[in-house]
Amino acid sequence: MVGQILRLVDSVRKGLFIVGTALLIFIAARNSITWHMQKFWGASGDFWQQQWKNIYHLCGSSAFTLGVFGTTVFGFLVFWLSNAFLLLLDITGRPAALLRYKVQPDKNVPVPKESIRRAVQLVLFNQMVVGIPVAVVVNYVMRWRGCSVMPEDLPTFHWAVLELIICILTEEVCFYYSHRLLHHPRLYKYIHKRHHEWTAPIGIVSIYAHPVEHVLSNLIPPALGPLLLGSHLATAWLWFALALMSTTVAHCGYHFPFLPSPEAHDYHHLKFNQNYGVLGVMDRLHGTDNQFRASKAYQRHFLLLGFIPMAQQFPEQPSKSKSE
Repeated sequence: MVGQILRLVDSVRKGLFIVGTALLIFIAARNSITWHMQKFWGASGDFWQQQWKNIYHLCGSSAFTLGVFGTTVFGFLVFWLSNAFLLLLDITGRPAALLRYKVQPDKNVPVPKESIRRAVQLVLFNQMVVGIPVAVVVNYVMRWRGCSVMPEDLPTFHWAVLELIICILTEEVCFYYSHRLLHHPRLYKYIHKRHHEWTAPIGIVSIYAHPVEHVLSNLIPPALGPLLLGSHLATAWLWFALALMSTTVAHCGYHFPFLPSPEAHDYHHLKFNQNYGVLGVMDRLHGTDNQFRASKAYQRHFLLLGFIPMAQQFPEQPSKSKSE
């Protein structure tokens, strides 16, 4: 009981730290950066409004076309552009200098082409055959919720930032529980096991999943935030882009400099029963990161601001058999 209370306190502290840091940066920059960004973003007729107007007219000024096919194409482009370089690195092993940043250096170097082929096939199936019908349903719910697609309704920069913070926290809760549910023994072998074929994941594996899992864990949790908030579709697209790039980095298998750490989710693929969430807040609350926090991977779990690989900064301890 005491341990659960301590985990709850630590989880709340971590959540407040994440939200508080974002808000402090937001407030501190209010009179400088945000002024310029508001002018750049805003609903005042500047850059983003004009770009959104162009997209809106390209889709025939149709909310359905923009909401369904526009969202699908946008997500498709963000995903594959984010993964293009990673795929080249995974297949060819070049540039070789980057292999030193690999989280599990003894696995998938290079990745077997047959494994890549199977992964690409399932990813494309999920994006098109599964994704488009879900986009239709989400589009109708967004219209019912009152979410606008009109260029003149673009939100202010300040409001978009606030919505992004809420979307991040909403996904953390929803993804954690849907993901943990899929690890239940009665569901795992039928659904989630396919995703865990990759114990050393690569970028495209982020949506290499059973179609049921793709809906429950990959599509619904990110969509809930914009639906609850009644977000403008442009804000939803911005959030979807961030979510896609985030999950790509989490699965990429490389701890590159100046990118978010993939150590937590890579450890989940390695051990299966740790780190079910995105931020780690819910894992701290439920104690599903205890083994991870005692591991070498946890020591490496921070933003790398230099060029010395984590494996060199925090090398694995040699096993007793080798040391003897």
